[in-house]
Amino acid sequence: MPELPDITVDIEALDARIRGQRLDRIRLKSPFLLRTTDPPLHEAESRAVTALRRVGKRIAIGLDNGYWLVLHLMIAGRLHWRKPAAPLSARNALAAFDFAPGSLILTEAGSERRASLHFVRDPESLDPGGLEVLTAGLPDFAAALTRENHTLKRALSDPTLFSGIGNAYSDEILHRARLSPLALTKNLKPDEIARLHAALQATLNDWIHRLRREANGRFPERVTAFREGMAVHGRYKQPCPVCGSRVARIRYASNETNYCPTCQTGGKLLADRAFSRLLGKDWADLLP
Repeated sequence: MPELPDITVDIEALDARIRGQRLDRIRLKSPFLLRTTDPPLHEAESRAVTALRRVGKRIAIGLDNGYWLVLHLMIAGRLHWRKPAAPLSARNALAAFDFAPGSLILTEAGSERRASLHFVRDPESLDPGGLEVLTAGLPDFAAALTRENHTLKRALSDPTLFSGIGNAYSDEILHRARLSPLALTKNLKPDEIARLHAALQATLNDWIHRLRREANGRFPERVTAFREGMAVHGRYKQPCPVCGSRVARIRYASNETNYCPTCQTGGKLLADRAFSRLLGKDWADLLP
């Protein structure tokens, strides 16, 4: 699922292409994409784009007169920038948003159809309410982190606590902070919380800059949870770039957590399936 760094760069690319442009037409190929009925979607047409912003893991496109189109790509949704009025011929195409300079095409791999489009007046109504981590100071971060007692993995990827972080970047943040994904938030020492806060901001900012360089002005269509250059996420059994130990993992259902035993858990391998079942929803990939 695209997370804060990916969505930030997507929004920057969209801003350069559609801000100030009129949305001529919306073509829906899948009726299941649209999750709202009031106001009717056709009222979005012929309106100019006035703003773009991130709402959690959603992309919000502001239109004149206070309307907003809000896209959630979920796990398999992707955006593509194509020539004007590009056909929706691909099997996985769900919708097109037509502007004079080009068409924004939404696709979704697989058959689950979890991506969504909301047409609303108030995008904040879709915000899970998590802390904006790149602008939050240490006291606010510490308060959100320790509000309840959860594993660090669960807390970081909970959208009601922290905005825009999911499975991939939580792995990277915890590795950089040298903290176990199973550490309980209420047990953290002040210096560990400070280290986690610094690692979170550094990791997300580093990846925003890296993805900007990778896009190099092009529309960033290569969105994946497993990126070259990640330290542990998606690198099971590969060497940790810091110490060389093999990256380990914890699996739960279709999700997994990757970590370095040497850097994060004092050489201890964490239990896999049985312990994951014991933790229950702490290892569910929480979604907005």
